[in-house]
Amino acid sequence: MTATPGLSILVPTYNEAGNIAELVTRIEAALQAAPEFSIDLFEIIFIDDSDDDTPQVIARVAECSNLRITCIHREDRAGGLGGAVILGVTHAKYDFCLVIDADLQHPPEKIVELYRRARRRDVDIVVASRYAAGGASVGLGGTIRHAVSRASILLVKAMFPIRLHACTDPMTGFFLFDRHRIDLAGLRPQGFKILLEMLARQRLRVTEVPFEFAQRFAGESKASLRQGLHFLRQLAQLRFGHMSGFALVGGLGAIVNVALVWLLTKLGLGVLAATFIGAEVTIVGNFLLQDRFVFGDLRSRHRFLQRFARSFVFNNAEAAVRIVLVVQIVRQGWMTAAAATAALLAVAFVVRYIFHALVVYAPSTVNRV
Repeated sequence: MTATPGLSILVPTYNEAGNIAELVTRIEAALQAAPEFSIDLFEIIFIDDSDDDTPQVIARVAECSNLRITCIHREDRAGGLGGAVILGVTHAKYDFCLVIDADLQHPPEKIVELYRRARRRDVDIVVASRYAAGGASVGLGGTIRHAVSRASILLVKAMFPIRLHACTDPMTGFFLFDRHRIDLAGLRPQGFKILLEMLARQRLRVTEVPFEFAQRFAGESKASLRQGLHFLRQLAQLRFGHMSGFALVGGLGAIVNVALVWLLTKLGLGVLAATFIGAEVTIVGNFLLQDRFVFGDLRSRHRFLQRFARSFVFNNAEAAVRIVLVVQIVRQGWMTAAAATAALLAVAFVVRYIFHALVVYAPSTVNRV
């Protein structure tokens, strides 16, 4: 189906009264600076979950704007930001829909560029990316937020290595899509990562436009521990297949490792030798099980020896580093050996999973748009 000319700009809001006037002013200025488009072909739909005066501010701004502006105020807040976006799509006049935050960390001046790219109609989603060449994430602030953002992206790309391979920023909230190319009924929004929901649930043609993530204009960031927990729940609901299988094999390997060390020491072998043999047998056994039962759908992308070599070298290096860290932690008196081992094994599980999903079984060829 051919998309109807025009663009519906969807803006989920939660207590963003201080940003509305500036946002609309900059959107209108950006659209008026593109002479090939009539401003009548654009609309803004605010989907509002606020408990402040944001709806009243939107109404006042709408009276003075040349743009068609609608505000949908929700009482139930079902599905969080993702649910707000889906509701906005159902009220949109146009088939092309763009999602943008109200806090001006997503520059409205990029809207026209995303729209121009979408009008070529050879992709389903145009993603505004902080991490594509030419993009920047300075608005994230401190080192911790940058690290969390990067780690989150690594994790989701590891969980969906094929569908997210062509997207550098699946966690962004700034993107444009053709609603007729999205299975809206198949989405189950549970939080604020609606783009991830779309990309993970179906195969879509994706291209990217870089942008610089700016500082918030007014108000306070909505990032919180609660949002982080929602994100983890969303990931679990989207796909827990590979990761759960990886965990099951790892748990089985740990049991075999312990049993083997016990048996070898009972037979008179030294602790160091028994530990070494147990570790190597477990590494090889885990790989064979994971290769057959966990990543079976990705095996054809690399030769067996290549997969084995990458996994074997990485797991041995990880084990060596982990043992050294355990020794240092115990010497410093921070934890007991058992506690340090358990904590580092939990971290190692995530690191090993990411490495196997993104490196050992990385897609070798992907159709890029």
